[in-house]
Amino acid sequence: MHQEPSPAPSSISFGEAFLFWLKLGFISFGGPAGQIAIMHSELVERRRWISENRFLHALNYCMLLPGPEAQQLATYIGWLMHRTWGGIVAGALFVLPSLFILVGLSWVYLRFGDVPVVAGIFYGIKPAVTALVLHAAHRIGTRALKNGWMWALAAASFVAIFAFDTPFPAIVLAAALIGYLGAQRWPSVFALGGGHANAHKGYGPALIDDHTPTPQHARFSRSHLVKVLAAGLALWLAAMGLLVATQGWQGTLTQMGWFFTKAALVTFGGAYAVLPYVYQGAVEHYQWLSGPQMIDGLALGETTPGPLIMVVAFVGFVGGWLQQVWGADALFAGAAAAATVVTFVTFLPSFIFILAGGPLVEATHGKLGFTAPLSAITAAVVGVILNLALFFAYHLLWPQGFGGRFDAVSALIAVGALVALFRFKLGVMPLLGVCALAGLAVKLAVPYFA
Repeated sequence: MHQEPSPAPSSISFGEAFLFWLKLGFISFGGPAGQIAIMHSELVERRRWISENRFLHALNYCMLLPGPEAQQLATYIGWLMHRTWGGIVAGALFVLPSLFILVGLSWVYLRFGDVPVVAGIFYGIKPAVTALVLHAAHRIGTRALKNGWMWALAAASFVAIFAFDTPFPAIVLAAALIGYLGAQRWPSVFALGGGHANAHKGYGPALIDDHTPTPQHARFSRSHLVKVLAAGLALWLAAMGLLVATQGWQGTLTQMGWFFTKAALVTFGGAYAVLPYVYQGAVEHYQWLSGPQMIDGLALGETTPGPLIMVVAFVGFVGGWLQQVWGADALFAGAAAAATVVTFVTFLPSFIFILAGGPLVEATHGKLGFTAPLSAITAAVVGVILNLALFFAYHLLWPQGFGGRFDAVSALIAVGALVALFRFKLGVMPLLGVCALAGLAVKLAVPYFA
C-alpha cells in the first residue's frame, strides 16, 4: 500500500536545533563525505528540516569555498533556519567536541607516547593514514581530472611542490588564474561536472522546501555584508592584538595565529590539500613538531569526530607544549591555549564566508567564470596530495632515512590498508581499528622474537 508522507514540521525551535547540532558534533565521524551523509540522513530524510534540492544547493556553495565544507554546510543550514546565531551555534558545535577530545588525546600522546601499548597503536595507524592519503588522491582525482588539461595541471603542481618546493598558496593562486583565463578560451575544459547534484529523490515536504521563499535575513543586503565583514575582521584583530601585546610578534602563539590564518584561506580541496602547506610551515619552517608527529596528528584527526582539518589543533597543542609557550610549569595550559588559538583562526573565516557571502554567492552559483577556478584548483590539489602521500610513505618505510633499515612490517600493513580501501571499500574507522590492533600485536610480539 502507498503511504502518504507525513506533513512537514511546522517549525523548529532554537533549543531543538541546538540539541541536534550538539549531537552532530559528537557523531560526525568519517571525514566530509561521512559527515555530509549523516546530515543528509538526519536533516533531509528523517527530520525533513530542509529539502533535497535546498540541501544540495547549500552544499554546492560550500564546496566552492576554502575550508571544511561539512562544517560550513552545518553553519549554512543553521543560519538559514535561525539567522546569525543559528549559524554560529551550528558551526561552533560541529568543532568544539572535536577540540576538547583532541586536546585530551594530544596530552595522552605526549605524556604516554612511549608506552608500548600506545606506541603499538600508533605504529599500526601510521600505515593506515598513508593509505588514506593515497586513497584521497585517487578519490579527488577521479572527480577532478576529467581531461588531459586537468591531468597536466595535477602533474605540474606535483612537480612544482616535489622538485621545486613551491609554496602551496602559490600553486593555488596559479591554478585559479589558469582556470579563470582558460574558461574564457576553452570553457568546456573547466566546466564543473558531476558532483553531488545528481540525486533528486523525494522524502516528503520539508520545513525549508524547494519553493519556500528565501527568508528575509538570507537575502543580499550591502549593509549586512559590511557588518559581518567588519565584525569578523574586528574579532581577528582583537585576537591577534592580544597575542602581540602579551607574546610579542615573534612569540610562538602569535606566529601560530598568523600562520594558520593564512592556512585557513587556502584550504581548497579539503584538509588533505592544506596539509602540505601546514607541513611546510609547522614542520620545516617553524619546527613546532616533527614529521612523524605530524603523521600521528593526522591519525588522531582521523579517529575523532569533527572536520579532519582539526589536525591543526594537534599541531598547535604539540607545538605549544614543546615550545613551552607559557613556561615549563604550565605545559598543559600553554598547549591548550595554542590549540585554541589555532582552532579559532582556522575556523573564523568559515563563519565569515557563510554569514557574509551566502546571499551574495548563491546568485553566482553555476556561472562558469566563478566555478572554473575551483575546477583548476581541485586538479592541482591532486598533485599536491600525491606529494604528501610520498612524504608520509618515506617517513613510514624508512624511519631513519634512506640510509637506515626498510620497515617491511609497516609496508605490509600499508598494502593491506590499500587493498581494504580500494577493493573492499572499508570505512575509515574500521580500517584504523584493524591497523591499530595489527600494530599493537607487532609491538607486543617483538620482545619475544628479539
